[in-house]
Amino acid sequence: MTVDFKTFNSIAPLVANSRLPILLRGRHGIGKSQVVYQLASDMSRPVVERRASQMTEGDLVGLPDNTDKEIGGLRATTFNPPDWFLTAVAEPVVLFFDEVDRAVPEVRQGLFELMDSRKLNGITIHPDTVVVAAINGGEHGSQYQVHEMDPAELDRYTVFDVEPTVEDWLAWGKDNVSTLTWDFINNNRTHLEHTGDFEPNKVYPSRRSWDRLNATAASAGLMDEGADLDTLFTLATAFVGFEGAVALRDFAANYTRIVTPADIIDDGKVEKTADFGINDHCALIEKIEVEEAVKTDLTDAQLDNLTAYFVSLPSEPAMKLWSVVGASSEKNAIGLHTRSGDFLVRILAG
Repeated sequence: MTVDFKTFNSIAPLVANSRLPILLRGRHGIGKSQVVYQLASDMSRPVVERRASQMTEGDLVGLPDNTDKEIGGLRATTFNPPDWFLTAVAEPVVLFFDEVDRAVPEVRQGLFELMDSRKLNGITIHPDTVVVAAINGGEHGSQYQVHEMDPAELDRYTVFDVEPTVEDWLAWGKDNVSTLTWDFINNNRTHLEHTGDFEPNKVYPSRRSWDRLNATAASAGLMDEGADLDTLFTLATAFVGFEGAVALRDFAANYTRIVTPADIIDDGKVEKTADFGINDHCALIEKIEVEEAVKTDLTDAQLDNLTAYFVSLPSEPAMKLWSVVGASSEKNAIGLHTRSGDFLVRILAG
């Protein structure tokens, strides 16, 4: 069974508070690391991250200490724990091991003790430190060059197979990507990521690659109106592959206007939607929902603006907007109902 990020975020704190290790298993580039950092933020703890694939046994257990310690008259070898581990001992952190299934066997065996008893070399981590690991896997896990985890190894973890939804990305993207990128994915959802089999050496889109493309293009002004679309296309090909680049270029070429929830609710610019089709309206209403634009109580002027847009809508997007408002704020729903009069009655009557 797979879970989306919203479900994981609701369940993971219960596991973490039980001091049990968590394993995230899923495809590459879906945002596993980001969801770990979000968990840490929700729990008000810093993240101590280690790339297990790059660790040696010494990186895990520490290096021998050149001391004169003796046991029973014989010199004994002791180890100096690594700094990252001492941090997890001294204070509550989220201790995150990424790419565990790409680690050498000695490191994976060493993690057994940590996952099993929350100790390394007899030193116990802080009682409120949360241990999380991540690996590639899922339906297409056989396409990754990784070490399979045996049942005894998996049994040390609480395993979550994560498969985020497009809505997960859109909720994250509202504060992290440009309006053009957000609108493109919202209107072209199949281009967000490749979920089928992978051909060798072919560039495919992923949530990570769209994030990186957006950051690079935005820094160069390529997400702004009037930008050089040929340059955007060339850049996009390198990040998300040919098909995604073509779709983004074509979308940007016709992206002559940006209509935001604020344009409608705050400024009353309903005329900007005059040539919208049903899909355009539904996309705008999804923006209103994702940005929680009607969750707080609106002013009378804002309700007037929202009503003007509401009564201009065809029945399908009108019902969608009514559902969004009704689920967000009772006061706003009452205000919209009062102002729209017979229009709402006709819509509800079908």
